[in-house]
Amino acid sequence: MQNIRIFRVLALAILILLPQALHAQVNGLNVGDELPYFKARADNGKIWKSRQVVGKKNLVVYFYPAAMTGGCTKQACAYRDAREDLSAVDAEVIGISGDRVENLELFKRANMLNFTLLSDPDGQLAAMFGVPTTAGEKSIEREVDGKLYSLKRELTSARWTFIINKEGRVIYKSTEVDAAEDSKAVLEVLSKQKS
Repeated sequence: MQNIRIFRVLALAILILLPQALHAQVNGLNVGDELPYFKARADNGKIWKSRQVVGKKNLVVYFYPAAMTGGCTKQACAYRDAREDLSAVDAEVIGISGDRVENLELFKRANMLNFTLLSDPDGQLAAMFGVPTTAGEKSIEREVDGKLYSLKRELTSARWTFIINKEGRVIYKSTEVDAAEDSKAVLEVLSKQKS
């Protein structure tokens, strides 16, 4: 009898939670949705976990196609340069791409980026957020500090931006991002939230 009760409770929990999980997997995240927990390898090689930020700060999550490319560098440098303003609205920024960790480390070093970059080589994070991706190996060569590097990736994501508030809810989603102006758009949204 006890086993039947346990089974019923577990079945009910699955019926309640499964639709939410499937919604995020199929449709991605939309304004009002709760951010599911996630983790990924960061540019420093360590595992970054969303629960380290969610509930404490606003979280800006931006997906970009590729490290060390024109638009992506403009976007990243704009976030770098807006660090003080972002701190004033209690926001932490993370950039996510299909790049390998070593590409991210080089991108961060070459552009003196002051925020975390996450590697999503298999597209799991992009799928969770609903960000479109294109599979297929791509490679670019870039010179940094007088040395030529070949940066390879197996996945290219679209350029989308999300803001998650301190309560863990998506309050902003942009699927038509202007790379150079993205940080300004994010600051405008967060400034209105603060006032």
